[in-house]
Amino acid sequence: MFSSRRKKAQSIGEQAESLAEKYLQQHGLKTVDKNYRCKLGEIDLIMQDKQTLVFVEVRYRNSDAFGSPVESVTYRKQEKIRKTAQLFLQKHTHFYNTDCRFDILGISPGNTEWIKAAF
Repeated sequence: MFSSRRKKAQSIGEQAESLAEKYLQQHGLKTVDKNYRCKLGEIDLIMQDKQTLVFVEVRYRNSDAFGSPVESVTYRKQEKIRKTAQLFLQKHTHFYNTDCRFDILGISPGNTEWIKAAF
């Protein structure tokens, strides 16, 4: 039972990230990487918005009962994303002098909220 819940949650997360990627592409961003993982953490999407490299945290919530998806990105999570982004830039030196920003894309039934330069 536990593993089926985990699989369902992973599937929902993957669907949300796919929707987010398509949404951002429709707004002119290009995909650089997806689900970038390292020992420090994970970045859901890495996109390029003209000359800016964008690290995107995607959050899905079925309900706003415990806050919006965007509100669920805590300071601690932001720090993990920043450190992971630093490692990405160290490994991908061709982006080293590129401007960067951190966005959050929150998805809930009937609503998509994109916060540019969220942190």
